[in-house]
Amino acid sequence: MHIVVIGAYGSAGSAIAEELQSHVGGVIDQLTLVDDGDPGGGLCILEGCMPSKEVLSAAEHRFQGRTDERLEGRPQEINLTATVDRKDGHTGGWAAHRREGVHEIAETDGIEFIDETAEFLDDRTLQVGDRTIEADYVAIATGSSLNIPDLPGLNDVGFTTSADVLDATRLPDSGVVMGFGAVGLEMTPYLAEAGVDITVIEHDERPLDDHPPAFGDALLELYREEFDIDIRTEVYEDRVESTPEGVRVHLDSGESVTAAELFCFTGRNPNLDRLGLEHTSVTPERGWVDATMQTTDDPRVYVPGDANGRDPVLHVAKEQGRLAGQNIVAAAQGNPVEPYQHISHKVTFAGAGLYPVVQIGHTTRSAHEAGHATVTVSRDAADDGVFRAKDVPHGLAQMVVDATDGTVLGYHAMHYHADAMAKTMQVLIEMGLDIRDVPDRAYHPTTPEILDGLIREAAAQVADAEWPGGLML
Repeated sequence: MHIVVIGAYGSAGSAIAEELQSHVGGVIDQLTLVDDGDPGGGLCILEGCMPSKEVLSAAEHRFQGRTDERLEGRPQEINLTATVDRKDGHTGGWAAHRREGVHEIAETDGIEFIDETAEFLDDRTLQVGDRTIEADYVAIATGSSLNIPDLPGLNDVGFTTSADVLDATRLPDSGVVMGFGAVGLEMTPYLAEAGVDITVIEHDERPLDDHPPAFGDALLELYREEFDIDIRTEVYEDRVESTPEGVRVHLDSGESVTAAELFCFTGRNPNLDRLGLEHTSVTPERGWVDATMQTTDDPRVYVPGDANGRDPVLHVAKEQGRLAGQNIVAAAQGNPVEPYQHISHKVTFAGAGLYPVVQIGHTTRSAHEAGHATVTVSRDAADDGVFRAKDVPHGLAQMVVDATDGTVLGYHAMHYHADAMAKTMQVLIEMGLDIRDVPDRAYHPTTPEILDGLIREAAAQVADAEWPGGLML
């Protein structure tokens, strides 16, 4: 049996390779790993979550020094050249480590790595460089590419992407941002701290659509008041045009925004254009990849990670890659394949990384839609003195619990150290723990006090709900 993995340097592709390696010489005769990346290493390492944390840390330090009223003197400026140089050094090392890991796998008998592009000629035949390969199974792990809006004038004006920002040693005095999802939420405070006067175009009433409204409202207040970012809500871009000073964005409200540069943080699409899928029975459209990572048109083609468009998050790509590898082996042996089942969990490093936004499991609304009676408890960070003492008073957290049996269903947060607390809450939720069984033990004064308060309040409300007349929200 011959398996080909396209996109072996990425998070999903390298995970498949690791999973399949031990089966080569057994159920697998030949494993071919293909990637034409230059230098190669995957989006997260090269242009995503890892390098963004480098630049956000510089913005975080400046922000804290600038806003702390106990400190005197002018705030330090971000040295963009030093920031990019350090980022490049670390990123280069991480990417090299990824490549070396893939190449070490390829040293195994029966495994080879080909530094080329791959294109389908038909359902089982691939053109890889100047070679033609017949494959029994193919895994497509080609990641994602930038989503370019179909906006009149955009191609004429030009724009700056998040990857461009990460490499920028010079930035303009002003900019208008299109796209206020995870990338926009992370990049705009960095730009603001680097001295760019920023205006954001937000299509909805507030950002953070997948959170309760209070979180989007809190984030708007934080960005407007602390980072001095102008956020225009409930408006859409009509067209863009060049001006002598830079760019003008015309809005459907009749207003326009002018700036020196246009920043495009408008999401990503599955990266499938060069694969020649039109020569196969596979049609990449909504629902084309099911939970087993198999395409619905051809069960011998697997698509984990960003390429499937299901949930473009790094750790999800790795988990889906491992599952795809396991399912390929299971299918080859005639055994059942398993679906990818996970509780939604992600972190967006908002507020220059100082105020990360966490989403794990259900909101109250989604829990009700799933048939749960719920207890929902919320707490402002400022209610716990430790956040004020550390001069990080913004944000809030919310916990959703099943009112009948106390099972922890969901956790959402936007506050200092929320990212570090996410693992604790993931364990509680994925293990299906009863909130009343979580130890009521605080380690004062530490930021997890916010969890202690939520746990105590939720446990008390679940206990009250067991009695006649108890409240189930």
